[in-house]
Amino acid sequence: MSEALLDAVEINPAGTPRACIIWLHGLGADGHDFEPLIPQLGLVDALGVRVVLPHAPRRPVTINGGSVMPAWYDIVAQDFNRGQDSAGICESEQQLQALIRREIESGIPAENILLAGFSQGGAIVLHTGLRYPQPLAGILALSSYLLQPDALAAEHAAVNDRIPIMMAHGTRDPVVPLSMAEQSREVLQQQGYRVAWHSYPMQHAVCPDEVRDIRDWLVQRLAPQAG
Repeated sequence: MSEALLDAVEINPAGTPRACIIWLHGLGADGHDFEPLIPQLGLVDALGVRVVLPHAPRRPVTINGGSVMPAWYDIVAQDFNRGQDSAGICESEQQLQALIRREIESGIPAENILLAGFSQGGAIVLHTGLRYPQPLAGILALSSYLLQPDALAAEHAAVNDRIPIMMAHGTRDPVVPLSMAEQSREVLQQQGYRVAWHSYPMQHAVCPDEVRDIRDWLVQRLAPQAG
């Protein structure tokens, strides 16, 4: 696997960064998708947080007629649990790990690096964060679900068994059903993970109440000497 890093939108504080959020977009979008949200969170300069918004590689997506688009992995059926693209998932996990390593090498401790993602991006940050061999600050998974849940017990990294997780989902989501996210939450809780769960009367999107909850949770995770 090449160590070439993904292209990304990068938002830096005025001073030296002391923490980092790596935020993955959803299917068919790119790193600019969540760029307008970052100023609303008020974290970059206030807490010295660097934000990295990578662009997914372009690949054919079976469920969309084989159209080539930015995607973290292929989706072959409406039932996302069927025929999961193991190779694509593994590739994206390695690419995210490379971004984490770059931040660590730049001087940001692993425990100050938080992974966030929406939809497909959320699935990849859950998959990667739970397996990462150094303790991370947290995982934020929006309108998303757990990939390869049956493999988690064998593949998880014990060092992240207590990693804080926030999951948020729309009750009217027509893309990733609420029930799928709830099942993912239950798998995580059964394996001992702490999951802060939020739901909102929305579709496959982000709403103002959710943004406030995200900001509060991120401040708790990334503020100096946060518990």
